[in-house]
Amino acid sequence: MTLTRAQPSHTSHSVNGFYSALIQAVKACINADAVALLLNQNGMLTPVALAGLTRDTFGRRFELGAHPRLEAISKARGPVRFDEHSDLPDPYDGLLLATEGDMPVHSCMGMALFDDQQLLGLLTFDSLTIGSFDGFSDSFLQHINDIVNEQLKCVLYGEQLLRKAQHGNALMTALNQATHDMVGQSECMNVLNNDVQLVASSDFTVLVLGETGTGKELVARNIHNASQRAEQAFVQVNCASLPENLAESEFFGHRKGAFTGADKHREGKFMLADGGTIFLDEIGELPPSIQSKLLRVLQSGEIQPVGADQTQQVNVRVIAATNRDLKHEVTQGRFRADLYHRLSVYPISVPPLRARREDIPLLAGFFVERVRKKLGIKQLTMHSHLSKLLMNYDWPGNIRELEHVISRSALKAKQAQWPTEIICIEPVHCELQTLNSVNTKQLADERISTDIEPLKPAVDEFQRQRIIQALEANNLNWSAAARALQLDRANLVRLAKRLNVQVKKHL
Repeated sequence: MTLTRAQPSHTSHSVNGFYSALIQAVKACINADAVALLLNQNGMLTPVALAGLTRDTFGRRFELGAHPRLEAISKARGPVRFDEHSDLPDPYDGLLLATEGDMPVHSCMGMALFDDQQLLGLLTFDSLTIGSFDGFSDSFLQHINDIVNEQLKCVLYGEQLLRKAQHGNALMTALNQATHDMVGQSECMNVLNNDVQLVASSDFTVLVLGETGTGKELVARNIHNASQRAEQAFVQVNCASLPENLAESEFFGHRKGAFTGADKHREGKFMLADGGTIFLDEIGELPPSIQSKLLRVLQSGEIQPVGADQTQQVNVRVIAATNRDLKHEVTQGRFRADLYHRLSVYPISVPPLRARREDIPLLAGFFVERVRKKLGIKQLTMHSHLSKLLMNYDWPGNIRELEHVISRSALKAKQAQWPTEIICIEPVHCELQTLNSVNTKQLADERISTDIEPLKPAVDEFQRQRIIQALEANNLNWSAAARALQLDRANLVRLAKRLNVQVKKHL
């Protein structure tokens, strides 16, 4: 079998398609239960294509120094086969789709991919069949290694050339970083990433819109990191936390003696961000008195520190963010219309987590790996039922809520299962299980309450049916039916007439 040479592509979507096609071609040559392609980012391995591993693996990051098998592969110039009884921990324990829990004795192999002395990434193989890789000759495996190496170098070099042509050498590194920081492969995330890359190449003012916890700050940082200002300062200001009497000094600085307590000169946030980017978070909370002063900066690029006679020129890119509807705030007179239009030169909407549910396993995997390091756990996995639980929740707190839920659940799982080397987060460790149970009960109660009909029609129908049954049982003899129902015959007749009971003798 031979690997077909793929043409490198320069769009994010098609590059991901190339990675997937590459491991499928390799898997056709070397049969394995799991194949993974991981790219190296300064000693941190990021999965870009997987086969046979859980979807949340995409969100994980594998530090070379923390995984002996991956480190051993990275130091070899050729395929590395591990003995099935190797005592080195496997980074994919608990992550194979073909098995749950600890991985049994299995075959493992890996190939390092280099560009001269630079490690580009790793290609790993795992098989639950012992000795499944022993039948391949060293020359055959080296041939596969060489082909994959050249293919990867080709596509990465193509990406590099495009980025250099667009933004220069400094921007290329920033774009790589931005791509891996924003976890997600959904369509709306692809749109968001495209917006970030598009506006980053300009110097436009950006207004980031979205609910609390969706990651607006992360979007702002990625715009900065992908811009020509990436090597300069990124200064963040939370407008909601600024006292109105100190907001002007915080933004523009002050001179010694300008007010009580100003015992020395102090540079403001705009001066600190000169040449770089200032991120105005929660811009909708900005006091009206400061809005006009901020407008002047956006119009002329001039600031005037409190107590200073002269203005100063600054070169700052402004990125603002809010969870408010600023158009509505403008109509209500709480936000200046001219400032709104200055800020919203290029608006970007960050989707809520419920709008990109397919990204939840990836984000969960990202946070699971992060909390694993914080808690000092050798391996931390998620039960499949927990993944379903996460997918079925609406996440009003968005990504921030998901991160906190994962962190708390991991801590509970560690307490329950310690000192097991592989800790599995199960639904019982997650408060969403209780919350969903409460919601289910509430829905059931609501359903019962809506199904209850008024009492009088229900009683009338019950009486009507009992009278009909009694009459039919007694061959429509009213006296016999009255005795069976323990009623006076005249009362029974009157009741039947009111209830419109109509019966006929069968011939």
